[in-house]
Amino acid sequence: MMNRFEGPGAREARIRYLDGDFQVTSPGSFVRCAVTSESIPLDELKYWSVARQEAYRDAAVSLDRELEMNPDLRKRR
Repeated sequence: MMNRFEGPGAREARIRYLDGDFQVTSPGSFVRCAVTSESIPLDELKYWSVARQEAYRDAAVSLDRELEMNPDLRKRR
């Protein structure tokens, strides 16, 4: 079964992640989640890291990645 990211014309976009926005540097219809490798349509992209230049599927994946990269955050109260 073909999903909406497959087939002719479906390409992964290259993105520069900015604070509160992103800039498409190479056209495409989706990006990949840095953690799960799932396709994220550009019009549904809401979570990313400016520092790491990574996209995330959702808030939970974003938080997990942040805690993975900064384990000291778990100790904060």
